[in-house]
Amino acid sequence: MLLIKNGYLIDPKSNRKGIFDILIDNDRIRKIDPFITSIDLTDEEKDNLEIIYVDNMMIAPGLVDVHVHFRDPGFTHKEDIYTGAQAAAKGGFTTVVLMANTKPVVDNEETLQYVIDRGSETDIHVLTCATITKELAGKELTDMENLKKLGAVGFTDDGIPLLDENLVITAMEKAKKLDVPLSFHEENPELITNNGIHHGKASQHYDIEGSPRSAEIDLIYRDLELARQTGATINIQHISTKEGVELVRQVKEECPNIHAEATPHHFSLTEEATIKYGTLAKMNPPLRTEQDRQAIIEGLKDNTIDIIATDHAPHSTEEKNKPITEAPSGIIGLETALPLGITNLVKAGHLSYLELIEKMSTNPAELYHLDCGYLAEGGPADIVIFSESSNTFNEFVSKSENSPFKGQTLRGEIQYTICGGKIVYKK
Repeated sequence: MLLIKNGYLIDPKSNRKGIFDILIDNDRIRKIDPFITSIDLTDEEKDNLEIIYVDNMMIAPGLVDVHVHFRDPGFTHKEDIYTGAQAAAKGGFTTVVLMANTKPVVDNEETLQYVIDRGSETDIHVLTCATITKELAGKELTDMENLKKLGAVGFTDDGIPLLDENLVITAMEKAKKLDVPLSFHEENPELITNNGIHHGKASQHYDIEGSPRSAEIDLIYRDLELARQTGATINIQHISTKEGVELVRQVKEECPNIHAEATPHHFSLTEEATIKYGTLAKMNPPLRTEQDRQAIIEGLKDNTIDIIATDHAPHSTEEKNKPITEAPSGIIGLETALPLGITNLVKAGHLSYLELIEKMSTNPAELYHLDCGYLAEGGPADIVIFSESSNTFNEFVSKSENSPFKGQTLRGEIQYTICGGKIVYKK
């Protein structure tokens, strides 16, 4: 048994906040109360009781990231399921949903079972999507019904946008019947010359054409309209443009099946970082302008964007040391996500802690119908405990270090991550 004492509880689902103790029995929360003692425990329970005092710290539901790449199978020199899970635990995440663009891709029973089995051996909850199309080719749908039965929690061709509109419609219709979300990478490759670099000041700096905002706007517009028509639950991934935010805003009130996510790097950085950090700030979609960054923050404030997800994308140093047009896109994000939210959203006066945790835990859990993202008696003992202390990121647990935030000092430090009632990370 585990007793957490004197922490400031934050639970968006119940809107409860304040100083509370939490008693954990196995993998569930037995009691939440302003003051809990061992007086009501049996002698055996007292003998097995561990008490941690978390004065001046915050207690929240374990974070849930619905957009991560653990590169396993196929690219384990960048990350594997074990190291990815360790990075997640250090970042306060107790549940992650993996993308399916591995090698082989998760479009078949064998690969899906491999990922599920490896994930079950970690200290956190590792779930996975399967691909929408076979081999990510955008031509033929996978057997979505069977893959869901086998354990896939959703479907996405993340990394490769879907261009066949009729195929997208069929996928949405199937997903609606199966009651699973579809996540869409919204960049039309037909409009992009050089991905990962915004067509603007950054592309001018590197004397390349870059990636125009129209590439994202084009597919967001299409998929919002198709989701409106079909009623399918969709997630617009890593939104980066002010126009994209506005398009979601216009339809979301009448279409609760539409969701949108923002990454910490898109609400924290602009294309200026691409000029300063080079390939360490190259990602798809690219960092754009300050107006776009502010629009993303406004979208988070009014709940147009209801999810914060990292798009944790590890790459090796050798890969990132290639020229700007050859290096792969993406940065790691699990270990810096909450501090970036605290620093650039909460401390900047844009969101409350309740609103931040809602977007990093409660809402992502609800998108995938998961029993997590809340703190309640009888509920899962998946918890993150953090302080507002300053933290400098010099080293990472992830196999990779491709982050523009390396060496930066941010507010917010994970002190404990508890998953299934067990302490899986301790500062």
